[in-house]
Amino acid sequence: MNLLIRASRDEDIPALAAIYAASVATETASWEGESPSTEEFALRRNEVLAKGYPYFTAEIDGEVVGYSYASAYRARIGYRFVVEDSVYVLHEMKGRGIGKKLLMTLIDECVARGYRQMIAVIGDSANQGSIKMHQACGFEHVALFKGIGYKFDRWLDSVQMQRALGAGSALPPA
Repeated sequence: MNLLIRASRDEDIPALAAIYAASVATETASWEGESPSTEEFALRRNEVLAKGYPYFTAEIDGEVVGYSYASAYRARIGYRFVVEDSVYVLHEMKGRGIGKKLLMTLIDECVARGYRQMIAVIGDSANQGSIKMHQACGFEHVALFKGIGYKFDRWLDSVQMQRALGAGSALPPA
């Protein structure tokens, strides 16, 4: 497997949007009811990039197989050193370490940009793949919100995990 993690490019958008659409339709990682159009997906990606957050694409032999990005955890100024991660991998490529490599690349870039904490908001406590991937990347379980989402005719929990970046909260920000 010749995996390449690189900065996301505009020409990736249709493939990234398709990966997300498949997740929305069949999984509980996202609690959206309907997937956004390719145009809406592009607008969302561009907004992340315009705010200065990193966005990565994973490809194998030229085929886009996943993506990751960081975004604001919360809008208030006090949270400016905290990011939330998002990682999506093509369903048939899961379990091959692609998500972990996407997440570690994202972590490294967020450290380089001066962020101090990363939060994972995992839809559905049954999503053990995501929980284990985050644990393998140094995240700790910090919260479980029981039954706060509803999708596919069932109530879903939300798991929150946290990882310090760089000096974390041990030192003031630069």
